[in-house]
Amino acid sequence: MKRVKILIYGEVQGKNFRAAIQEKALMLDLCGYVKNNDDGSVTAVLEGDETDIDEMVDFCKEGVRGASIDDVEVIDQDFKGDFVDFEIRY
Repeated sequence: MKRVKILIYGEVQGKNFRAAIQEKALMLDLCGYVKNNDDGSVTAVLEGDETDIDEMVDFCKEGVRGASIDDVEVIDQDFKGDFVDFEIRY
């Protein structure tokens, strides 16, 4: 099992990006959360199978229709098993 924090920069807020990430995470059986940041970026914290997390990272780099991705930073973290589902945080 693996845990990562993904920071997505660009025009990513107001594009249904969080909802798309949540939908993809549920499809991949990943746990964690996604939230908007004050600087206009989006943060996702994910726990799950390494292959599924890699697929989610690729999804975040691709983005959603209407979004413009400038950069995606992936930070490996220690797996903690903190989450039982995937949620959008406000």
